[in-house]
Amino acid sequence: MRRRIYFLLPNVGSARQVVNELLLARIDDHHIHVMAREGIALGDLPQANLLQRSDFVHGVEIGLSVGGATGIVAGLIAVAFPPEGIVLGGWTMLVMALAGALIGAWVAGMIGTDIPNSQLREFTTAVADGQILMMVDVPKSRVAKVTDMIRKHHPEADMHGVEPTMPAFP
Repeated sequence: MRRRIYFLLPNVGSARQVVNELLLARIDDHHIHVMAREGIALGDLPQANLLQRSDFVHGVEIGLSVGGATGIVAGLIAVAFPPEGIVLGGWTMLVMALAGALIGAWVAGMIGTDIPNSQLREFTTAVADGQILMMVDVPKSRVAKVTDMIRKHHPEADMHGVEPTMPAFP
């Protein structure tokens, strides 16, 4: 299980130093995500992708549940009031629930890609002011060690805590 550490850095140079130290501490670059305001060149720093920047994952979760529930209701209605001459069974509700969940996840995921990540809301002002947001995903057992390393070598880093649960795929 991984935890995500959030911290702000004053500039790209400082971010580059932290990334190099994290790489030396054997944290893969695909577990390091850097965000900056538009117009700041990050160069070869590992930039946050769509999954980190948007509410895509949250949207898919909401879409699955709402779409699945809507599909179940639609299936119940179809079974209770079937079209004339058609016999519908319990499989109808299953098919409708699956179809509703898939369509709901797709639609809500597409909407979520246009919405900024709600977990990054507290960093919006700092990033707009030119600071660099860095998110580092580390194993639970290494959180304290990595946090201490960053604090020790980079007092300019503004630590903002640890996300208690880390989704499996972003």
